[in-house]
Amino acid sequence: MLDDSRATFIQIAKQIEGDILDCTLAEQSQTPSVNDLATFHRINPATVAKGIAQLVDDCVLYKRRGVGMFVAVDAQKVLIAKRRKAFRGGFVEPLLREAHKLGLRLRGADHHDRRRDGETMAAAVEATDLTKRYRGTHRRRGGDV
Repeated sequence: MLDDSRATFIQIAKQIEGDILDCTLAEQSQTPSVNDLATFHRINPATVAKGIAQLVDDCVLYKRRGVGMFVAVDAQKVLIAKRRKAFRGGFVEPLLREAHKLGLRLRGADHHDRRRDGETMAAAVEATDLTKRYRGTHRRRGGDV
């Protein structure tokens, strides 16, 4: 489950975020304890605590003194907003820059009229000639697009 691609505490935080987003951990529900997570993953409890502290700083978790950590109200909304922003900056904006360099255009929107938040931009990118050629080639091989 954990790998060497990112810092372990970040992976712990992302795992908890994923559990909140897929409703495995509901709002106001208690999260596994630092010691339980450390034992499960066979890592230092301080590493788990650092990942949880990040989620507390992001207002995703909160502590009930003497009881444990709990999922905050609206944690899903906070995480979705955070991931949308990261998706926009990491994928949509680079995609649009590359599309512009390649001479691709946005379907149904003038370059200056497109939405600034990027939610629908990726779906709107269209390569007119290239798309038609790809679809024709793909269909000849027996696949659907």
